[in-house]
Amino acid sequence: MAHEHKLEIFRGLVKFKSNTQKIWGVLIFLTLVTAVEVVLGIYKPESLMIPVLGMKGLNWVFIILTLVKAYYITWDFMHMRDETKSLRRMVVWTAVFLICYLIFILLQEGGYIESVYSNGYIKKDF
Repeated sequence: MAHEHKLEIFRGLVKFKSNTQKIWGVLIFLTLVTAVEVVLGIYKPESLMIPVLGMKGLNWVFIILTLVKAYYITWDFMHMRDETKSLRRMVVWTAVFLICYLIFILLQEGGYIESVYSNGYIKKDF
């Protein structure tokens, strides 16, 4: 017996009759999100240029919209919705762990490089 894919998006708010319609629906959604990003990138509204948590608000909007697109690409096109809960958690938590590890490494190395530039000498010679 073939495994049927779920034919809805947005947690069941929009339902489709076939996989082809679903692909077009997700494509249209991703296109709209990308169009919003492009328009914001071109016009750069002054209301989004205020600093929020160390970055401009516009940068946060771009990060959030990019995460939304990545979520829907993974969820619908890579069929994570149809996988078991344990596999979905394993994929997500592995990515979260690796991203946190990357941030830690970048902050450590960035702090070291900054101290070398500001003090003018190398503290540790490996």
